[in-house]
Amino acid sequence: MDVVAVPVLPADDEGGPVVLGPGAEQLADQLGVDLLGVLELSSATGAAGEVTTIPVPLGSPENAALRLVLLVGVGAQCSQDLRRAGAAVARACRGRDAIATSVAAIAEEDGIEAFVVGAMLGSFVFTWRSGPPEHRPVARVVLADLPGALAPLLTRAVAIGGAGWRSRMLCTVPSNLKNPPWLAEQAVEIGAEAGLEVTVWDEKRLTADGFGGLLAVGRASESPPRLIRIDYTPRKAGRRTPTVALVGKGITFDTGGLSIKPGEAMANMKRDMTGGAVVMATMAALAAVGCPVRVVGLVAAAENSVGGDAMRPGDVISHYGGRTSEVTNTDAEGRLVLADALAYAVEVVRPDVIVDVATLTGAMKVALGQQVGGFFSTDESLAATLRAASVAAGEPLWRFPLTDAYEGKLVSTVADSDNAPNGPGAITAALFLQHFVGDVPWAHLDIASVGDAPEDSFEWTTGPTGFGARALLQWLGSERPMEGIGR
Repeated sequence: MDVVAVPVLPADDEGGPVVLGPGAEQLADQLGVDLLGVLELSSATGAAGEVTTIPVPLGSPENAALRLVLLVGVGAQCSQDLRRAGAAVARACRGRDAIATSVAAIAEEDGIEAFVVGAMLGSFVFTWRSGPPEHRPVARVVLADLPGALAPLLTRAVAIGGAGWRSRMLCTVPSNLKNPPWLAEQAVEIGAEAGLEVTVWDEKRLTADGFGGLLAVGRASESPPRLIRIDYTPRKAGRRTPTVALVGKGITFDTGGLSIKPGEAMANMKRDMTGGAVVMATMAALAAVGCPVRVVGLVAAAENSVGGDAMRPGDVISHYGGRTSEVTNTDAEGRLVLADALAYAVEVVRPDVIVDVATLTGAMKVALGQQVGGFFSTDESLAATLRAASVAAGEPLWRFPLTDAYEGKLVSTVADSDNAPNGPGAITAALFLQHFVGDVPWAHLDIASVGDAPEDSFEWTTGPTGFGARALLQWLGSERPMEGIGR
């Protein structure tokens, strides 16, 4: 091991010194270093994610390979703080071969999971350079001083961290590679890997089945649209096992169409399929977290381009099931493809609950900044469950009012709805989608506010975030995810 990391606990309320965790005393003896003195000189507080480094150029008698010691703040030792500590450890040992750490040894099971997830996501890197990446994740992490019967917990933690990594990776892939057919290919690979059934609608089948929203949004692109369906069934499923539908917006690049975006706003639109990535990553991890309900994932994938056959302002499109929309802004395309998938879910999947995920409105970013996602729900129990799961997972969501006070703004003189009315944009977008879910308990996650991280911060790395997979897995991987919902 070339790196060793031990936890640092903050001082008590009476102003005493910080406290070193398991393994620190032995390490200090081996190195002949006063670790508490180092912390005092560094003005260390033990705050979550604070790292004090001690170079060890000659190793130690017991470990000749040792080159670095990390003293890692764990704050209040809650899940959030341990997740942040894990991410800090991962960043501090980039490029190293192996690290042994006792940080997780001070945690309960939730905290151990959070530490592992943080270490995985703090390591995230994506490059397409001709040479090696600037930062290489540490190759091996050894959790020291843990009890032996934690294999199921670690399997779950790795699955959740892996889902966050996968959704982030899919969002980060540039759009000269990523298009709707490519996204469908990724779903097929996920299905083969995780034992899931995958069905893909190409443009011919979309036309035959009446998916007018997907076809309208995608028709100007050389890359035709796709609808992706992924089915998960738990091992002990029976006739009464409930079904959840997850619906993701999969716009693989968004120019805005003829209502074209400014260049600066277009620069990060490779991640406008974050909702679809979240659904795919969640589906891949359901078995590993022990999800007890059936889940059907739907990804409505299209590229919103400019061309001679582009959807125009003033066009009227017919969605799956027959409802029509007047297009007054081609840059409000996400709700058009989601509408098709939601209507299909209600009619064909017949779920007990529907949750959709989308980087849908700039209004949500205006309201919330870039630290919290927004959501709407028609069911109080579902809303409370998702809110609690999001906070526990480290992907916090804030509920917005699904008020019918603005329903009149959706009125069109020629169609059932206007796709881009004036008014509070996040709310009117949610109201537009609500017409496609009938009376099924439903939640709409508008994660446009958190689609990109402006800088490295704890487990978040600069760029597309893939926000939402951890929150959904926290919910769907619980013992009774449907408890109280729809009753």
